[in-house]
This record gives sequence, C-alpha cells and structure tokens, in this order.
Amino acid sequence: MKKSSLWIGLALAAGLLLGYFIFSGPGDAMNATGEHNHTQADADQMWTCSMHPQILQPEPGSCPICGMDLIPADSGADGLAPGQLRLTENALALADVQTIRLGDTESGNRVMTLSGTIEANEKKIATQSAYFDGRIETLSINYEGEPVRKGQRLATLYAPDLVAAQQELLTAARLKETQPQLYQAVRKKLELWKLSGERIRQIEESGEVQEYFPVFSDVSGTVSQIDVAAGDYVRKGEPLFRIADLGTVWVEFDAYENQLAALKTGQELTIRAGALEGREFRAPIQFISPILNSTTRTAVVRATIDNSGGELKPGMFVRAELEVSGEAAGEGLVVPQSAVLWTGERSIVYVKPDASRPVFEMREVHLGTALPGGYRVLDGLQPGEVVVVNGTFTLDAAAQLQGKKSMMNPESEPMGKMHDHGDMGSEDGMAANVSSGTGQPGPKLPQADQAVFREVLSAYLELKDALVASDNDNAARAAAHAAGLLKSAGEGLSGLRGDFRELGAATDVDGKRERFIGLSERMVALASGVSDLPGTLFVQYCPMADENRGAYWLSKQESIRNPYFGDAMLTCGEVRDTL
Repeated sequence: MKKSSLWIGLALAAGLLLGYFIFSGPGDAMNATGEHNHTQADADQMWTCSMHPQILQPEPGSCPICGMDLIPADSGADGLAPGQLRLTENALALADVQTIRLGDTESGNRVMTLSGTIEANEKKIATQSAYFDGRIETLSINYEGEPVRKGQRLATLYAPDLVAAQQELLTAARLKETQPQLYQAVRKKLELWKLSGERIRQIEESGEVQEYFPVFSDVSGTVSQIDVAAGDYVRKGEPLFRIADLGTVWVEFDAYENQLAALKTGQELTIRAGALEGREFRAPIQFISPILNSTTRTAVVRATIDNSGGELKPGMFVRAELEVSGEAAGEGLVVPQSAVLWTGERSIVYVKPDASRPVFEMREVHLGTALPGGYRVLDGLQPGEVVVVNGTFTLDAAAQLQGKKSMMNPESEPMGKMHDHGDMGSEDGMAANVSSGTGQPGPKLPQADQAVFREVLSAYLELKDALVASDNDNAARAAAHAAGLLKSAGEGLSGLRGDFRELGAATDVDGKRERFIGLSERMVALASGVSDLPGTLFVQYCPMADENRGAYWLSKQESIRNPYFGDAMLTCGEVRDTL
C-alpha cells in the first residue's frame, strides 16, 4: 500500500512538473518577452488629445486644456512627420486650397508690370527770370495751369535802374554823332535788359522816360509755377514764373531693386492711364536711375511720351507693361507670388509632399529676382514639387493651432505655450474661421461685439483712406470716432479701443501709419470671427512697409491703395486673401 501511494505521489509530481513546462513555461517566456516589448513600446509611445492635437505627452493622463483623457498619438497621426499637418476634405473645400506643380521656367518672354505717374518734361521747362531790379506792379498771369504764348505779357515792373538807363539813352542819343561809342554802349545795356530794338527806338523818338515795363514770355507753354505776387520787390536773376511745354511729358515708374536686372534702356513700354480708358501709348525706356532710393528701395525708370493732344496731365497714375526675356529675368525655377508668405526676414511656402494625400508641410525658401507673377527660386524647392497657391494663410493658421512650424513660429511651439482656441480646435472650424491676413486665428466674437465691430470697421476703412491721402486731420477724426464706438464693447474687442486712441494721439501721419500696423493686424484677426461682414473685404499686404518687414490692412476695394506710403508708393502691395 505504502509502495502504491509512493508511486501515485511520484506520478502526480511528474504530471505537475510536465504541466508547468507545457503550459506555464512557454507562457512565462512569452510574458517576459511581452513585458519587454511593452516596456519598449511605452518608452516610444506619445499621447495626445483628440480635441487638441498639439498636445503631446510621453505618458497617459488628462489634457491640460480640456481635461479629456489622452489617447495614443499613433491612433490619429496616420504616419505624419513632426512638421506636417493634415486637413479633412471638408476643411480643404472651406479654405479653397489650390496647388500647382512647379517646373522649370521656359526661356520665352514674360510680361512685367510697372506703376508710375505722368510728370512734366524737365527739358521743356523754362524759367522766366527778372532781367533787372524792380517792383511787381501787376501780374497778367494769376494761376498755375494757365496757357501762355511766346511774347505774351506776364507782368509789369517798376524799375528805377531802368528809368536812369533811359535818361542816359536820351542824353547819349543827342551825342551819337560826336560820341557814337557812348551811344552804342548805352543802347547795348538796354538790349541786355531785354528791351527790344523797337522799344528803344520809341523811347528815342518820344524823348520820354517810361517808368513801367512789361515782362514778356520767352516761350509758349503752361504756367507750372508762379514765384511772385503783386507788390514784391525782385532782384535781377530771380525767377518769376516756370513755364512748361506739355507737348511731350515724362512718365516715371518706380522699379524695385530686384526688378532692375531685367530692365534695359530701349525696351518698349505699353503705357495705359486709368483716366483714359482704352488708350495706349508706346515709348522706349530712356533712363534708368543709377541711384536707389534708400527709403522705398526703388529706382526711377523714365520714358517720354508725345502729348500733343494734351490728354496726359502731370500727376496722372499710369501702368506700363513690357516683355522681359527669360535670359534677362534669369532662368530657373519660379514660384507664384500667391504661394509666398513673407515675415520680413523669411520667405515660406507650403508644399504637398504626396499629391494624393491632404498633407502639407512648411518650407523656407530663398528667393531671387521678382518676375511677372512670381519669384525666381534660389534654394528650398525643386522642379516637380507641389506648392499651395491659394489658402496658404489657412494652412499656416492650422499649423499654429497644432503647435507645428508656421510663419510666425519657425520651430514647433512647446506644449506649455499652447492656448485654447475654443471651437477652432477642429479642422473644419479652423478652416472657416482663421484670419486670412496674418496667419493668426481670429476668435469667434459674441453677437453683440460683432455688431459693434461692423460699425468700427466702417471707421477703420475711413481711417485707412485718410492715411492713403496723407490726411492727418481726417485720420485723427476717424480714429476718435472708432474709439467712441468701442466704449460699450465687450471683452471680445478689448484692447481695440486703446489701439485707436493711441493712433489718434500720434501727432503726424508717419506716427499714425506706424501704429496702423498693429491695429490692422488686430482688425484682420477679428474680422475672421465675424459671421456677417458688410460686403467683401480684401486682405492686402505691402512687403516694403514696417521697414521692409511687411504689413497688412483691410480694404473694400480690390485695387491697391497703400496706406503706409500714400502717393509715394500708392500701388505697392497685393491682395493676399478675401474675407
């Protein structure tokens, strides 16, 4: 019995040992391996928030923005690289994102556009000066722009020296038989004072001294400047009038420094004036200034136009087109202007690495000469790459929301600096509401603030027009009006009243323009949060403003009227987006 029990015990022990190796052993080994893999996976795993994808943490927990439980990042990342972002098809449609595939530029001709003004031909401007000292008794020409003919009376002078010279003439005339040299010297003196031979003969024959002498025009033309008034005492040689012959006029254009390489004297220009719809004038480039304006970074390009019909008036705005050869502009890759975002120091574009997927990434580029409709690419892009040419601001705002590299943030934003953007955390909401102007997202304003904003927008546009016209008084009035409207505004418009008051307090136009930069950035961002804007607004941009850092503004007109430079660079800029 004892022996039988011993064998039964040994059998049970053997069975347990065999079961351990069959069932437990492999399982333990698997668990050991599994635990090792799980530990490694945990070390590589990042966790994110489904509502705020910019949040990335190395361990699970709660979202620091909304408090939701974090989920594994790979469940929604779809293999995106750190600098890439993805939009849904609905977001792409709302943002109207459009792309093109880059290729090498062809060597054919392209059309370049220049903006300029009509100016008087300085070679045809005559200065009518005083030939003797005297007092202006009367003016026969009373306003600038009055046409005159050669020989027409311009003014009447009283000249004491001329009275004395006439007395000398009458005395010398009686002695001309005995002292002909004296007589000729006195007569020559009067001729140098522009008295005609006929008038000198009349003085001799009448024997009377004249006290008042007319001043006659030496040329025909249009009076462009009057330098004296009745009663003024003038010295010999002082200018009295400037008379311009407007039979020919100059047209002067401002060419940016990166356009100069493509311009040569002799190139044919096709010139059109907005005031003369349907008329075209052709003229070759005659002069390219060797001096660059250090403020506007432009050089003067000039041509001469026949104006025998008098249709072209000095001060008129004109545009010119000319063909630029591929060799002159520089061969290479060209990126469209609408694809480029400028920060003042950096130029960036958004590329689509895979044409079949709605995935985009920011790319810094180095640009060269400005060409018609684009820029020559020196570095940063390759032929065949797909770039975004419409909707770039929306993509940039999406990148900012997701904490990725963007126009305003060269590096990905740290998690601790992220901000709550409310409903704009979703891709579709973002695409519908981001600011089109600066790349900064505009918060959705409460309805009460939206009503106030629409009234303030009207005052802002009046302010913009006043700065275009360099009208300091009207700019101050518009700023004060806007500040008054904002007295009852809520938190959504906080800070805007201070911007308007600070601008209105600036003493001159330049000071107001400097403050208009920050005000416009805020207005563009806020406008994107208004659901019912009073018509279409154009987000416009000038790369030369703010000391070449670039600045934006809002306008109801698509045509560029630059508030940062006024007449000095009236048409400098471009439409970047539409609200």
